[in-house]
Amino acid sequence: MKISVVVPAFNEESGLAASLTSIRDAMTAFVDAGWACELIVCDNNSTDRTAQIARQAGAIAVFEPINQISRARNAGAARATGDWLLFVDADSHPTRELCESVIAAISSGRYLAGGSTVCFEQPDALVAFMGSFWNAISRAMRWVAGSFIFCDATIFRELGGFSHELYAAEEIDLSRRLKRLARKRGTRIAILHRHPLRTSSRKARLYTPGEMLRFMMRTIMRRGRTLRSAEECFAWYDGRR
Repeated sequence: MKISVVVPAFNEESGLAASLTSIRDAMTAFVDAGWACELIVCDNNSTDRTAQIARQAGAIAVFEPINQISRARNAGAARATGDWLLFVDADSHPTRELCESVIAAISSGRYLAGGSTVCFEQPDALVAFMGSFWNAISRAMRWVAGSFIFCDATIFRELGGFSHELYAAEEIDLSRRLKRLARKRGTRIAILHRHPLRTSSRKARLYTPGEMLRFMMRTIMRRGRTLRSAEECFAWYDGRR
């Protein structure tokens, strides 16, 4: 068994080294299980030292010129040679215990993909509430959080990967397609919860609740059309870090 860990990264020089150290430490679970593994960082047209930091950390660095997280993940997956893909965001810190849970899920043969619940670093009351709210929805709907997704590589490619039409919520679109296929094949989507993924709450520091509320309201009123525009999905693409 081989697993490819794919990290999409856009101007992440301030925190990438620490995240890759966490990811490398977590990946020891795969090595100890006798699995081969590789670490791939997709530089999504960064203007800082993101690619250099990735190479210094021993990762395979690939380049995607169009700023879009779907394309960055797909470019990393295209370079991957693993039987399974594990996507981890560049501001996230998985643990060895979480990767051990991934091993158990894959080895069971019951799942074709999965994700994890999340916990935010240094959350205020609102962020903590939103995290708990998302985790409840994720477990109920079997929607994977984009910050941590594992998927059978053959299945991922069969489904065409992440949609290039979406600049946000691409993980929900993929979750829906995975769920339809899982039902046909008698398998499931795993949402791991014993060891939640620790991830950054920086959007809460960089954007006001009003900005995010207006984005959500526009998305609802426009029936999701905002998700097809990088300009509308400003919190992911305006470069604030």
